[in-house]
Amino acid sequence: MAAAVPYRERMPGALGVLLLQLGTPDAPTTPALRRYLRQFLSDRRVIDLPRALWWPILNFIVLRRRPPRSAALYRKVWTDGGSPLLVTSRAQAAALQQRLQVRASRPVVTAVAMRYGNPSTEDAVEELIRQGADRIVVLPMYPQYASATTGSSLEELFAVLARRRVIPPVRIVAPYFDDEGYVEALTAVTREALDGAEPPQRIVVSFHGLPRRYVDLGDPYQQHCEATAKRLTAALGWPEDRVMLVYQSRFGREPWLQPYADDTIKSLPAQGVTRIAVMCPGFTADCLETIEEMGMTNRELFEHAGGRDYLMVPCVNEHPVWLDAMARLVGRDASDWLQSGGPGQRVAIDDQRAAASAMASSSSLS
Repeated sequence: MAAAVPYRERMPGALGVLLLQLGTPDAPTTPALRRYLRQFLSDRRVIDLPRALWWPILNFIVLRRRPPRSAALYRKVWTDGGSPLLVTSRAQAAALQQRLQVRASRPVVTAVAMRYGNPSTEDAVEELIRQGADRIVVLPMYPQYASATTGSSLEELFAVLARRRVIPPVRIVAPYFDDEGYVEALTAVTREALDGAEPPQRIVVSFHGLPRRYVDLGDPYQQHCEATAKRLTAALGWPEDRVMLVYQSRFGREPWLQPYADDTIKSLPAQGVTRIAVMCPGFTADCLETIEEMGMTNRELFEHAGGRDYLMVPCVNEHPVWLDAMARLVGRDASDWLQSGGPGQRVAIDDQRAAASAMASSSSLS
């Protein structure tokens, strides 16, 4: 009688979840900011000018003047744990892993990838695979699609994967600018921030800016921002005339999406608006642009112009409603991967079938 094929028990592969964020310098210092800005501003999806024109501007003007100023701004928001964006992103990833693991029949591992700075996309992918991930769900932390954010992060991810001999299956969560869970999280955070405060005369909803030309070329970003603002206004039950959509953080001389946040905010007191609330729903974690630019610099502009009350609504950060929404976004695109036993389980089943076939053949010969 022939020996039976042994049953090989193998652990199913893990499900990897990769959070894509824009980036952060390694430290609030001039050298660190120079490295960070060189990588950021060399990205053709961010600055699409001809290289022959942009290279000397970047290297002989921008990278000489801007790093010291940016380092000073980062020092105002830096924490003991590092960059606020990185600290919050890692906390989001850890909480998301816990939420997904409860409903999964396979191990779930998460990692954060910064498009610029560290941890790099390549390091994050390697970390997931080192932890046993044999397939990856990608969650861009940009609710509204822009080529300079979502597009750039995905391009870098594809380049990293293309260099691997074995490329794991990958699924990408679509833009969720009007997703119910995302809007619920924005609503919860805003209501909590406004609870007990004197009602603001205006709510300023600020998104990161984008060159007007990029939208004219087909970028859907402006449409996504307007849709988010409309859904949020309806969810909170606000009159539309109380809500002002603006765009912040413009760079360079060409026209960007308008109205501009700083110009709008400092003009309000002259119109009799002295109480405002400001929020940044395009950011899923507080960072330099929300804490310093909108929370400090624009507050000073408003108060200097005669404004009295300036309430800054935090980003969704680690709010439980947002963490639950993140889990649903991933689960919606990977429910079968969460519940599947994975390749290891299929190998075990195949081994069982082989053993049964060998035993049947032996019986027929005896």
